[in-house]
Amino acid sequence: MNKRSGLRRRVGVVAIVAMAGLLSLSACTSGQETATGVGTAAATSGKPLTIAFLQKQGDQQYFVDEATGAKAAAGTLGDVNIKVVNLGTDANKAISELDSVIAQGVDGIVIVVPDQQIGPQVIAAANAAGIPIMAADDVIKDASGKEAAFTGFDGTAMGKLIGAEAAKLYTAAGWTAADTRILSAYKEDLTACGDRVAGAAAAFTDAVGAASPAVVNIGTDNSATDAQDKAGAVITANAGVKHWVVWGCNDESETGVVTALQNSGVAPADIAGVGLGAYLTCKDWAAGQVTGNKSALFISGVEVGKAAITSMVNQLRNGTPMPPKTIAKTKIVNADNWKAEGVVCT
Repeated sequence: MNKRSGLRRRVGVVAIVAMAGLLSLSACTSGQETATGVGTAAATSGKPLTIAFLQKQGDQQYFVDEATGAKAAAGTLGDVNIKVVNLGTDANKAISELDSVIAQGVDGIVIVVPDQQIGPQVIAAANAAGIPIMAADDVIKDASGKEAAFTGFDGTAMGKLIGAEAAKLYTAAGWTAADTRILSAYKEDLTACGDRVAGAAAAFTDAVGAASPAVVNIGTDNSATDAQDKAGAVITANAGVKHWVVWGCNDESETGVVTALQNSGVAPADIAGVGLGAYLTCKDWAAGQVTGNKSALFISGVEVGKAAITSMVNQLRNGTPMPPKTIAKTKIVNADNWKAEGVVCT
């Protein structure tokens, strides 16, 4: 091979290698351009997130469980920090804490409002900051009446299950409307509570018939202490009543009333209490006590917390809109099956 021929061959090889490199670069550039959305999503999915979880009555067991579920989902999803804030029952604190987490630059907000009337203000503040917001447990609406994304339970459906169970207990006991009263304890200005007790009353009447016992409503702040205190006067005013059916907006309301009845001398056999939550009613069952808390609708705060955070992260990382409504499952439990159904007494 002469020198000129060898030089031409080397130049040809270099040209081929250079062309291959250009083709390779061209292919990579083209791929990046057509997959820009995917690349952005991948980058977003790796970004650590902070989600504020603002809860009314955050010291109640249900809401403690809900926060636990939120943190569990965050751990599974990875690089998600949950900032839990207990709002108590203070609507003004809810607004100030909301402003605080917005100022801190959180990526998302899940809120259980102490008062549904602050819904428009809450939603407007989050929207102005460009932060997605979800309501848990209690529905909130913006100024136009549009509901925020919601995770929780169907109040009317829950109530119907409770009313049907109460009717079953009432019928099995052989009581009559003349010597029985239904005590319905709930926070009267809370839509979710109204839906629950209305559903319970409707289902009870459907099962028992028009000659149902009279319903006595007891307004509470949804705490066991307040329910117990408020029930005292009602029990005194109905001294001739022999049998009592009890339900409420939550386990606190129902168990508070049952405690008041038992403290006033009413025997557990004369009380048919159906709780809502099972996290307090189960305490009597776990202790093997004879109690007026006969059944409860088991609702899992853990599952609601998990669902809320999963939906929020899915929107933040993948751009998947949060479902308008995510409804968690419920089931009736009692002293015989509560453990098998997964109720955890703390």
